Amino acid sequence: MRMPFQPPFASALRALAAAMLALAAGAAVPAVTPSALAPDFTLRTMGGPNLRLHEQRGHVVLVNFWASWCGPCRQEMPHLNRLYEKYRSSGFQLLGVNIDEDARVATELAAKLGVKFPVLLDSEKKVSRLYDMSAMPATIVIDRDGRVRYIHRGFRDGVEKTYEQQIRELLKE
Repeated sequence: MRMPFQPPFASALRALAAAMLALAAGAAVPAVTPSALAPDFTLRTMGGPNLRLHEQRGHVVLVNFWASWCGPCRQEMPHLNRLYEKYRSSGFQLLGVNIDEDARVATELAAKLGVKFPVLLDSEKKVSRLYDMSAMPATIVIDRDGRVRYIHRGFRDGVEKTYEQQIRELLKE
């Protein structure tokens, strides 16, 4: 059987292509998954000072990604406020990460909605990309050790009951 002609460097090209693919796959940022450590970040709060996720260790943390243009986000805010008020003295922290490019829009809407929990400004969307948040709202529940325990993408009626159940479970651990 006769083999088609292959230049002497064909195997080297195939090896180089395979190495480049492997390198690209390794460089890809993996999506946040349950049981993984929550990637650390620091963002400016609406009030001005920076807040670092790592500083919340020892607390159960709910990180909610939202935007002013997102109707379901606005619908969810009163429920999040209630959870924050109910559990914050028990070792619970709620962080709203706003992805609007204009911080004034986020600040005005948060004031209008009566948001009580800290709102962090991610106008460059670095943290939302880090967490692979492609749906709004998106919520990550993190345990006291800094591990992602639950991921919720989007909003549906009654999801606040699920959040509350998960918060209570993690506060008991």
